[in-house]
Amino acid sequence: MANHKSALKRIRQSQARRLRNRFNHKTTRSAIKKLRNETDKDAAVAALPGVSAMIDKLAKRNIIHKNKAGNLKSKLAKHVSSLS
Repeated sequence: MANHKSALKRIRQSQARRLRNRFNHKTTRSAIKKLRNETDKDAAVAALPGVSAMIDKLAKRNIIHKNKAGNLKSKLAKHVSSLS
């Protein structure tokens, strides 16, 4: 158990950040899955910028690696452009 006030505070901060990161990551993964399952091109084109922004935010906060973010965005853009 922590012996200092600062250590107790650090535990509280870490827990809050962990939960926030999990929520953001899960929300983004759900949005990606929804976009991948989209069959209507107009809806997919409209949703792509929002999902890309979510992915960029995860990369900026180091929740995912920047290269993974780039790969995800590239694959999603390729998927959207292949829809007819």
